[in-house]
Amino acid sequence: MSDLERQDKILQEAREFADKEIRPHASRFDMEEILPRPLIDKMAERGFLAASLPSRYGGLELDQVNYGLFNEEIGKACNNTRGLITVHTSLVGETLVRWGTQEQKDYWLPRMAKGQTITAFGLTEPNIGTNARGVETAYRQDGNTFILNGRKKWISFGDIADMFLVVAANGNDITTFLVERSFPGVKTWPIKGLLGGRASHIAEIEFKDVHVPAENVLGKVGSGFTYVVSTALDNGRYSIAWAGVALAQAAVEAMVSYSRKRSQFGQKIYNFQLIQGIIGDAVTKTHAARALCVKAGELRRSNDQNSVIETTIAKYFTSKVAMEVAIDCVQVHGGNGCYNEYPAERYFREAKILEIIEGTSQVQQEMISRYGLRAYYRP
Repeated sequence: MSDLERQDKILQEAREFADKEIRPHASRFDMEEILPRPLIDKMAERGFLAASLPSRYGGLELDQVNYGLFNEEIGKACNNTRGLITVHTSLVGETLVRWGTQEQKDYWLPRMAKGQTITAFGLTEPNIGTNARGVETAYRQDGNTFILNGRKKWISFGDIADMFLVVAANGNDITTFLVERSFPGVKTWPIKGLLGGRASHIAEIEFKDVHVPAENVLGKVGSGFTYVVSTALDNGRYSIAWAGVALAQAAVEAMVSYSRKRSQFGQKIYNFQLIQGIIGDAVTKTHAARALCVKAGELRRSNDQNSVIETTIAKYFTSKVAMEVAIDCVQVHGGNGCYNEYPAERYFREAKILEIIEGTSQVQQEMISRYGLRAYYRP
């Protein structure tokens, strides 16, 4: 079996797993605000928690394009379940592969692949969101130990994580730490009643005089933002870009299926020209969004220097498309689109979140604008 065939087989397995084990329960996950541990264990058994990580650590070693398609398969079935892949595999796992010491990788990655250790990314805080360089969680060094104090907020899977990749500051120096839940002084609270991500175990985290050994520093002391955080955000942004494609595709499938079943004025509503126009635009936008993600994935696969900006462009575009298509999905469903017996309202809520997380759409616009002003200036 060639490597291409191997990766195609994994995607097929992910598709079948999503259809059988995830999609039928996605609405219940959302309403009960929990992603069940048995589902996480089943994903771990299949290597899905380490889909893009090296095989030596128990990963499936999907290349970046196929990893993106994997995110789409999981995300179409349930955005909350896909969120675990984004956080655990992209934000933490891939970043650990890039910046971890060999000892850190040998210890943590196999545990993450098996689901023995669930991870979360601790960057945002009660007063700090977009201004990531201004983190207020502080650390000081005492010999071979670092002592952390502060709070994090809006941390996906923070309420069930066993280990946190935490960003903290000492003056102008920013350092990243692998903080274990078992360390004294770590405390978490679940955040309920959210618009979206309800089953993503989002939490607030307190670090009170938490002693972290020097071997748990990820990267170099003082250079955490330039290297580790930037890498993590880029990894997460790529996964979120595919999340937009996933939600848009799910919304397209929902509106098409509904329009072929729902009758008004004596005929199926897909026969009406205005409904056809909505569907035609939704299909076109979704295909365009996927094409941008594939391009970003190809550049990432070849380590092209333009991959970061193309990932940013893809995330910005797909999050907008997901919102637009989700709105249209609700509109095609009419009153039923506002009722949680149908998935349209959930897609609408989840799509809005994508315009905020991993950099708001406004921040992405600014980044893309700066790139455009440099790249397309003709004196």
